[in-house]
Amino acid sequence: MKIVIVGGNGTIGRKVAAHFRTDHTVIVAGRTKGDVSVDMESSTSIENMFAQTGTVDAIICTAGEAKWATFRTLSEEDYYIGFKSKLMGQVNLTRIGQSYVNPNGSITLTTGILADDPVEKTASAAMVNGAIHSFVKAASLELVNGLRLNAVSAGMVEDAYEKYRDYFPGHNPVAMTKVVNGYVRSVLGKDNGNIIRIYE
Repeated sequence: MKIVIVGGNGTIGRKVAAHFRTDHTVIVAGRTKGDVSVDMESSTSIENMFAQTGTVDAIICTAGEAKWATFRTLSEEDYYIGFKSKLMGQVNLTRIGQSYVNPNGSITLTTGILADDPVEKTASAAMVNGAIHSFVKAASLELVNGLRLNAVSAGMVEDAYEKYRDYFPGHNPVAMTKVVNGYVRSVLGKDNGNIIRIYE
């Protein structure tokens, strides 16, 4: 398979890319480094990325940002960070990318536990994750040519435990092998319109 991984140099993306490289052709796309460059906040940049990659068998996105701050201090502009990057970035990647995926291929987006189990300072991030979940369920109903769309929603991954553990008191870090398997299930399995939750 030919797989493009947007965010393939990030915490999760690196492990996902390494796994798929053993048996498939992987193209890593990133804002600052990778095989091709892409700015998820720009539809033109997404179009240019696919012009370089050509058609693929799978798209995986492990990229996207959102502002973490207390609800009382979040400004309207703060919410737009997550809206433009993680939400609309993945929506536009799907909207544009569907024309570049071969029949019976797949698109896999990334959200997180905050959609179901938010913690403090995540009003914006949780909102974005929940919106992506609803988007995946709805958009998957209208895809053609056997194309499938899912999202992988992980808990606090073990590789980010030291950075985020103070935000998630009492949460168990999720093994990276389990997280990677969520993407394997989406790409190689038959799931469509599913939120693949990996919280423990």
